[in-house]
Amino acid sequence: MSMYLQIKNPKLYLMIFSDALIFTVSIIMSYLFRFEFFLSPIYIHQIKTILLWIVPLKIIVFLSIGTYRGMWRYTSIRDFWLLARACLLSTLLILAVILYITGFSGYSRSIFFIDGVLTFLLVGGKLMAIRSYYAGFGNPKIREELFPKITYKNVLIIGAGSAGEKILREVFENNQLRYKVVGFIDDDPQKNGRSIHGVAVLGNLGKITSILEKEDVHEILIAIPSAKGDQIRNIVEACKDCNVSYKILPGMGELIGGSVSVKVLRDISYEDLLGRSPVHLDIKGIRNYLDGKTVLITGCGGSIGTELCRQVIKYQPRNLILLDASELNLFNIQMEMQNENYCRHCEAILGQVQDETLMKNIFEKYKPQVVFHAAAYKHVPMLEKNPWQAVFNNVLGSRVAMEMSIKHHVERFVLVSTDKAVRPTNVMGASKRVTELIMQCQQGNGTRLMAVRFGNVVGSSGSVIPLFRRQIEQGGPVTVTHPEVNRFFMTIPEASQMILQAGAMGEGGEVFILRMGTPVKIADMARDLIRLSGKEPDVDIKIVFTGLRNGEKLYEELITIGEDILPTDHEKVMVLRSNIFFNGAINSQAAREHLYRELDDLVKIAARHDAKGIKVKLKEIIPEYTPQENEAVL
Repeated sequence: MSMYLQIKNPKLYLMIFSDALIFTVSIIMSYLFRFEFFLSPIYIHQIKTILLWIVPLKIIVFLSIGTYRGMWRYTSIRDFWLLARACLLSTLLILAVILYITGFSGYSRSIFFIDGVLTFLLVGGKLMAIRSYYAGFGNPKIREELFPKITYKNVLIIGAGSAGEKILREVFENNQLRYKVVGFIDDDPQKNGRSIHGVAVLGNLGKITSILEKEDVHEILIAIPSAKGDQIRNIVEACKDCNVSYKILPGMGELIGGSVSVKVLRDISYEDLLGRSPVHLDIKGIRNYLDGKTVLITGCGGSIGTELCRQVIKYQPRNLILLDASELNLFNIQMEMQNENYCRHCEAILGQVQDETLMKNIFEKYKPQVVFHAAAYKHVPMLEKNPWQAVFNNVLGSRVAMEMSIKHHVERFVLVSTDKAVRPTNVMGASKRVTELIMQCQQGNGTRLMAVRFGNVVGSSGSVIPLFRRQIEQGGPVTVTHPEVNRFFMTIPEASQMILQAGAMGEGGEVFILRMGTPVKIADMARDLIRLSGKEPDVDIKIVFTGLRNGEKLYEELITIGEDILPTDHEKVMVLRSNIFFNGAINSQAAREHLYRELDDLVKIAARHDAKGIKVKLKEIIPEYTPQENEAVL
């Protein structure tokens, strides 16, 4: 098929014809060099004879090796290696033919070695000329001379590494771009003063102000995909001081196939400022428990659930079962899995996890081997006003999902929890702490159950960042509950990767957490987002403090009473283990039975929509819970 496409390409004939001329010239020049530019009639006759079969032989060799398959304007080092192989093979074949026919009687062996070298140099020179023509035409400096009326945007690239070089090449080769790269900035002192494709490295980041004073720069492109959050923050501050716009090249994990292109340059987001080095997954361990398995994901339409689906599908499960209570969210993720990820064995089930009959039918029909339980209500003030839904969905739904998993011999069950479950001050956190207790009391039944405790997930539905962005777009003010309130933050990909990693590491009963560094002040986050939008905090956009909301506390914690934090084989993952799992009691059958009696009472109270009664019962189950005095909707 590829050869057929090449034959239909009219430029191919031009290349073959030009090479045929080069092969002819190469043989003639080889004879001239060998005999010091004096050819007797016998050698002239010899040239005429061998040209009749050497030129077709070389063309056949070049075609078979694939030297004509490339796009000549994008000639690379690989193309020159192909050319070298073609020249060497053709030379060896020519020598073999002459040896077989004449035994080199009357022929000089050196002629054909000279011919091979000349062929490589002449054909390579032609390819370099084509490559140089298109590269030169793409160079903004040359384009300015050819088309003086076209205006170009002067850009400065931060990062003189592989990503920066690829951006520069894209600028040179893409005629649709109106960029002119005036230079690079890089903190590596060994690169200072050197150049990439003729564009100089002007200095380090500390000299950016003086560089911008000398150069008329309109935009800065940040080409450091591996940069950490604090590095990006420093670069952004420098760019803001210079009053020029800036864009960033996303991390390699975000780019399809790992390719880098200027087309995916985007505005800097808060995730870039937060950015930690990526979580390195135990790919082999994850593949071992997902490959060829039937996987059930509850809450698949939520922010974490959708990303979890995208991650799971990479490990080629046999069947993917999607369960969500939102019709729209379920439809969207089903279409994405089927149309974009080509998942042919994907079932979408619309329903609620607390529906015991539905869950029983799902487990009996599809027999899932791995369950990721991400279904939960998580909006703190909403659940303070509607606490019975936290009981039905978060507590009862999780209990049903775990019991069905154990009854139907699921291999692994991963529960998504939250740092709000630690010494909770709201119904949502208390409900998630109860689900952790249920998980811990279910051990020893053949199914490995484990939990992952998250901080706040940047960009998830109901998180603060989308709210701040909308407020900034509307001109402010940005509302923050308290100047000292802080939270641990993680990105959606980090959250989904943690879930997968926990499934590979868990033996049963563990609660896993990610090393998330220091917590972030929400007020500082608001100021960062305002600056990223090109405005100045408290000048262009006001920040207003509204007071803590119902159930909200100033700071979150990662461990609670009776838990020990232990390292794991994974450098960024820690595990919490506890022998005390319910109301100060040691893990025992009696304690489990007592917990289940308390849960039955809690469900009955929730069925009456008794908000105060729910909080009293949650306090009895979780003594460290501090309920808030607020009015429910009923």
